Amino acid sequence: MLSTLDITIIAVYLLSTVIIGLVVKKSAQKSKEAYLLGGKSIPWYLLGLSNASGMFDISGTIWLVTLMFVYGIKSAWIPWLWPVFNQIFLMVYLSKWLRRSNATTGAEWIGTRFGFKKGAKQSHIIVVIFALIMCLGYLAYGFIGLGKFVEIFIPWEVINAYVPFEVPLEYVPHFYGTVFTFFAVFYSLIGGMSGIVLADVVQFAIMTIAALVIGYLGFQAVGNNPLHVPEGWMSPFFGWELNLDWSHIIPKVNDKIRSDGFGLFTIFFMMMVFKGVLVSLAGPAPNYDMQKILSTKSPAEASKMSGFVSVVLIPIRYFMIAGFAALALIYYEKLDLMNAAGEIDFELILPTAMIEFAPIGLLGLLLAGLIAAFMSTFAGTLNAAQAYLVNDIYLKYRNPNASIKQVRNMNYLSGICVVIFSIVLGFFAKDVNSVLQWIVSILYGSYVGSNVLKWYWWRFNGEGFFWGMVAGLLSAAIVPELFPNALELYLFPILLVVSLLGGIIGTYSAPPTDEETLKTFYKNVRPWGFWKPIHDKVLAENPDTSKNTDFGRDMFNVFVGIIAQTTFMVLPMYLIFRQTLPFWITLGIMALSLLLLKKFWWNRLNEQLD
Repeated sequence: MLSTLDITIIAVYLLSTVIIGLVVKKSAQKSKEAYLLGGKSIPWYLLGLSNASGMFDISGTIWLVTLMFVYGIKSAWIPWLWPVFNQIFLMVYLSKWLRRSNATTGAEWIGTRFGFKKGAKQSHIIVVIFALIMCLGYLAYGFIGLGKFVEIFIPWEVINAYVPFEVPLEYVPHFYGTVFTFFAVFYSLIGGMSGIVLADVVQFAIMTIAALVIGYLGFQAVGNNPLHVPEGWMSPFFGWELNLDWSHIIPKVNDKIRSDGFGLFTIFFMMMVFKGVLVSLAGPAPNYDMQKILSTKSPAEASKMSGFVSVVLIPIRYFMIAGFAALALIYYEKLDLMNAAGEIDFELILPTAMIEFAPIGLLGLLLAGLIAAFMSTFAGTLNAAQAYLVNDIYLKYRNPNASIKQVRNMNYLSGICVVIFSIVLGFFAKDVNSVLQWIVSILYGSYVGSNVLKWYWWRFNGEGFFWGMVAGLLSAAIVPELFPNALELYLFPILLVVSLLGGIIGTYSAPPTDEETLKTFYKNVRPWGFWKPIHDKVLAENPDTSKNTDFGRDMFNVFVGIIAQTTFMVLPMYLIFRQTLPFWITLGIMALSLLLLKKFWWNRLNEQLD
């Protein structure tokens, strides 16, 4: 049970979010841009901290602690499912390209690429639909994670007598998720983007303190106790198969590995890289990450913000993850991993380790930090959903001349509707991993084809984008039903091919995008790729126009950036598990990677048109 001090710390944090919402309420209501993008006046490092706070979500942290407990250092590869390295593509060039559009949302960006004729309008509508589905999926994902988390600290037996209705045991996490969701609604609805960023900075500070303390406790535990893990657990390298045998340590973990489907790890890894690179080339999905990019002051600051996210988020987060994994491995016998339905659930490792090992006061700080992580993710995602509903539906089709008061009221109404719908959706989700796998493997699979082609191929038009997205979304709904026992990741090639076919056929079913739209887009964004016909036309009008020849340098920076990002993950693991030689080797690789990025990326950020 929580102590009075722990409860007080959580209450103070919740009160601070309400105060932040009230403080920034007036400035957020000045205009649509002020509410949705913070007036594009927020410094890049604050937006980076805010974005990092949003990615430090409670459901993802639960999942990552479970992964490290089971797979050890090899678990650093599995987040490539998201893919985590998409931040590197954004950092190197895509954030800069996106920010040059000066759009408010990803759907509004469609107009800068495809114009405003029939195909562009269809594309606009399908992006709004996809964005809302994605936002609702992420909200449901966070909703389930928070509920499972809180269930450990507030046992159902304690409050069952006070609930005037019957709650089936399998829906206890959903009940808790619903209750705490309403705490997250206030400041995100009232304060808009400015309120979200200020609250996120406070939340990230709390999470950083909590992460450092837990990492230290794990480091001390490893130094004072024997650690029993399978052979190969401490190595990031792998063969054709994973070959982690828990039979003589914790046999149930082998069942977890089989259920995850990661046994043939080389095939799994190749599929992750294949999918991850394509998803990253497609650019940001229309969620809170895209909104933070569009909120920056300039294209160069957009790139800096995306790079800063990895620097501040990953080392801190993995310090906490490795600390919890160390404590759980050493004191496994003390953990109660039975869920309300009486089954062993390894996703309960994080909350049970907290309640077992965190002292009074620190437990409250940890809870406040992880609840803050949920609220940050929730608020950012809710803001993105509101942006699409208000900017891309209400203002575009319903009331283009709405007053500031009408926009404000519609923001509130749309936010409330999204919250209610996401809660209902959450009740149909089985667990954290099932929602995550659906988002990253199925929904992203439907998104990739059209969104790769839109950046790099001039002939791709609005009709192609629309039919590519439609084909992808329909296949995302049908294909998993045809292969119910297949791991979601392995369905990605099917979804990709269907989406690409839909996009290419749709493209040639209609004329190219209006030439003036294409030339304006090319002059503003300056993409590399298959743009020669448009480049030649722009060059004929303006002989000073230079072609973007940065493809080679950008890909080199992406490669080096992914190496640096991976060292950010692995280094805290080696530190906490006292792997001295691997730690120093990894630190050297990190230093070299950062030096190369300083020379070939940071120093050249302002070379192109900004």
